[in-house]
Amino acid sequence: MCFAMLPRQSNDAVTESGGAELVQIGQLAFAVLVVLLSETVACHTGFRLSTVTGDQQYIKASAKYFAVALFGGGGQVYVGRHDRPGRFSPGSTPTLHGHSGAILDFEWNPFDDGMLATASEDTTVKIWSIPEDWEPIDDKGGSKAGSDITESLVDLVGHAKKVNLLRFHPTANNILMSTSSDYTVKVWDIETAQNLNTFEDMADLCQDIVWDYRGDNYATACKDKAVRFVDARSATLTAKIEQAHDGVKGVKVLYMGESGKVLTTGHSRQSGREVKIWDLNNLSKPLVTEKIDSAAGVLMPMYDADTNVIYLCGKGDGNIRTCEFEDKEPYFHKLNDGFRSTTALKGVCMVPKRALDIMGCESARLLKVTNESGVQPLSFYVPRKSDAFQEDIFPDTASNIPAHTAEEWLSGSSKPPETMSLNPGLSNHSNGATNKKKFATVSSLTAELKKANLRIKYLEEKLASAGISCD
Repeated sequence: MCFAMLPRQSNDAVTESGGAELVQIGQLAFAVLVVLLSETVACHTGFRLSTVTGDQQYIKASAKYFAVALFGGGGQVYVGRHDRPGRFSPGSTPTLHGHSGAILDFEWNPFDDGMLATASEDTTVKIWSIPEDWEPIDDKGGSKAGSDITESLVDLVGHAKKVNLLRFHPTANNILMSTSSDYTVKVWDIETAQNLNTFEDMADLCQDIVWDYRGDNYATACKDKAVRFVDARSATLTAKIEQAHDGVKGVKVLYMGESGKVLTTGHSRQSGREVKIWDLNNLSKPLVTEKIDSAAGVLMPMYDADTNVIYLCGKGDGNIRTCEFEDKEPYFHKLNDGFRSTTALKGVCMVPKRALDIMGCESARLLKVTNESGVQPLSFYVPRKSDAFQEDIFPDTASNIPAHTAEEWLSGSSKPPETMSLNPGLSNHSNGATNKKKFATVSSLTAELKKANLRIKYLEEKLASAGISCD
């Protein structure tokens, strides 16, 4: 099935006020409405964002929460709930903090909506658990008093310099990838806090890391303009694009599902933004090069593998362009000018499909973070008159169930993501993790030890009173 959010070869665009358009794609007709929830009641505001710059997205989301780094010492992160928009109050709204340096990136576990990994200038990666009852904003949009999260579950120590980017494995449980200014990429088992392997064949700073569809390999985009493809289990280089783009700005990479194609975004020699599609079987030249515009900001591509729609978001501008990938010539289709806004975005992320308003036909949601307006949800709808579940626009999507364990993956298991129906009427529709790993913190172990010691003392006194020696 060929699915497109917006019509190809159209000069129209949807602005902040919203708009609708009818388009015939194959045998299906979609009326597409793009809406930015810019009203204060629907947004998350009041926080001062971290001034740290880099190649990160500045915002990440699970099906329940989102996270943004805040200005100030101690590596503060605000963790908000999608269903509780409102105003953050510095000094009273609870936050997460525990690093000794600024937070550079963070990542949600795809199999646990409450598990967050953070990367810091202090060279460490920390794993955190967000309580089930976490509620920093009340149901009226006001700040709610509560305790900060200050104790991490696991600390991953091994990088020699600041850690810049994090990516959780798409199919294996508790596998995390990190890259640092020490020019290495490390793969971790967070359950055992062990570094499984380290890739060191990079000559410059890594600007992007991404897993392939099954998680057997990953790709790195570096400041030396090269894109490297790496066997994730052995940390060995398998292929390389010597110069993906001629410009000096950052390069981003996407695997296009299991098609054997990859997409890169970057700048041309004339400083124009462009998109290229590559065949993994022949990386000597791109299959297609598509010119986008002449803006200076780095393009951050978001890919919906269920519908083959690509969202091109530019740092420093307010536009979000929609495109379609097709695994045959011409491969790349501009759907139209997309969403336009005068408010420049600092970062953007895609919300997992499990969190969308499925019965309202919300087919995608991006969270746009700006310095002035906080976090704004941008929803893409495909309106239908029927109240029934729309199976044609909501195929099965990646679930919150891992396809295999870390041990199985490391031993060679290769599986695609487990999928689930988005039909709310089915029992497998879940917004939270169903296979949470119970991690023990230092405080919980200390409490258990104290309780055990008291029990031992009590039993020893009982034995002594009965005239029984413990020796």
